[in-house]
Parts: sequence; structure tokens; C-alpha cells
Amino acid sequence: MRLPLFPLHAVLAPGIALPLHVFEQRYRVMVQRCLDASAPFGVVLIREGSEVAPRSGDGADLAIAGVGTFAEIREASKYADGRWDLTAVGTGRFAVLEVDADSEPYLVGEVEPLPDGVGDPVAAAQLVERVGARFIEYLRELQPREGELALPVDVQVEVEVADEPVEDVAADARGSSPGESSQSLRVPEDPSALSFLLTGIVQCELDRKQGLLEAASAEDRLRELDELLRRELDLLGQRLGMYLPDRRGLEDRLN
Repeated sequence: MRLPLFPLHAVLAPGIALPLHVFEQRYRVMVQRCLDASAPFGVVLIREGSEVAPRSGDGADLAIAGVGTFAEIREASKYADGRWDLTAVGTGRFAVLEVDADSEPYLVGEVEPLPDGVGDPVAAAQLVERVGARFIEYLRELQPREGELALPVDVQVEVEVADEPVEDVAADARGSSPGESSQSLRVPEDPSALSFLLTGIVQCELDRKQGLLEAASAEDRLRELDELLRRELDLLGQRLGMYLPDRRGLEDRLN
């Protein structure tokens, strides 16, 4: 199938909402056509180059990843000068087979949908439990402590909930206690949904995030996320280490 491509310095995972401000003329045209046809576009990671650079035929090089994400436009607001504010949601993966840079003002890809297999169901279920627990702890640790200027977590996601339609869920733990932070985000029990949710939220290098998107199965993705979350929790713990009291010295004085 042919799909309009929007290259970005970002990785969009299925289930994650992506706000976009579209100002370049060729992407304004793309957005209008997608809206008119009620059709998605594809978000692909830029390996080299820029999304606002001239097209390759005009002398600039743009290298993109071979796996991207279908993006459905859920909200669109148009300015008087033609710019757009969008909210698009990732709905599934695709593999890029060919890229056409000449037919349209924007890139068009010949793409193939890329289903996500579970892998080993028993192993995946065990990983869901462990990774889900680590994810809740990760969200808690990300919240700024007193005196810190870091921004709190505020992520828009869409997840499938059993026996319910797709719904928007806001992960906003701003000013909440640890218990409240775990309630503000519904953690999926489905291995693919959880693995894609974490791919969109966990902070890591773009190349590593792209690797998570491209993983062969939800089980493989969850294993990588398990290790990544363990590393991130260790680093977040070190952030607090300088503020923790030295219990050994206190015990010596008490004895």
C-alpha cells in the first residue's frame, strides 16, 4: 500500500498520541489530503538529515528508518495562514519497502503492515507482571522532588481496554502521591499494548527506541524494556543518593 510519510526526529509507538505543529507547505498539503480521505500518514524516524530540509532531488540527503508507525489524525485545527495543529495517534507498525520522492511534494512510501506477535505466551505474561511493576516505580521516581526543577510526567496515550472501546488516558502524576500516580495511568495487561506504551514513554536514545519499535515480538520488546527500566531505576536512585543520610555514622554515634 502507498502511504504519505512524515519523517521526524521522533519515534511514534502504537497507542501513543503525538501532538504536531505543521507549518511546512508540503506537509500542509499532506494533512489536508489525509483529512479529506480519512486516511492515515506514516511517521518514520529520521536517521540523517532534517524534516524541513529540501527534498533529496534538490540536493539534500534524508535517511529514514525502515519501520514506522501509522498515524491517524484524531484532532485537527487549522490556522488562517494554513498551518495545522494536530493530534495524531499511532495505530500500528509498517515496514517501508520503497520510497517515492518524486510523485508528490512529500515522501510517499510503499509499505506493508507489520503485525506484532506475542512470542512465548508464558514468558510474555511473566514479563508483563515484572515490567509493569517496574514501570509504576519508574513513574514514581520521575516525579520532581522538593527543590528540583524537572517537569513531571504528562503523556497522552491510547490503549485498548477489554470489553470497552479505545479511550484516551492521561498519565499526569503532577503533584500526586505514589499511590495516585499508579492510578492515573491504566497499565495494559496485553503484552503488545504494554510494550508499545513503554516504548513511547520510557526515556532513552532514539536509536534504542527505534530498536524497541522494530522488535520481532512483544516478548523481545518487554525483555529489552525490563533491562532498560532496571538501568533507569538505578540511575534515578543515584540521583537521590547524595541526599540520603549516612545511617552507618548515625548508628556509630547512637552506640
